[in-house]
Amino acid sequence: MIEYALTFTFGCYALALLLNLWRIAIGPDAADRILALDTMVINLIALLVLYGVWHSTAIYFEAAMLIAMVGFVSTVAYCRFLLRGDIIE
Repeated sequence: MIEYALTFTFGCYALALLLNLWRIAIGPDAADRILALDTMVINLIALLVLYGVWHSTAIYFEAAMLIAMVGFVSTVAYCRFLLRGDIIE
C-alpha cells in the first residue's frame, strides 16, 4: 500500500516541478521567478525525502538537509542582488 502512496506523491511532485518550470519561463517579473525557484528547491527536498523513505536509507535525508541550506542561501543572495545590485557589501 505504501508503494502506491509513494508513486502518487512522486507524480504530484513531478507535476509541481513542471508547473514551477512553466512559472520560471513565463513569469512576469523577477520576483515570480525567485519564488518559483524557491518552490522548486522545496519540491526537490520533498522528493529526496520520499526517495529515502522508498529505499529505507538515511543518506537521502542528509542530502535533503544540504540542499535546504544551499537553497536558502541562494534565495537570499538572489533577492539581495535584485534589491541592491550587489550581494556582498
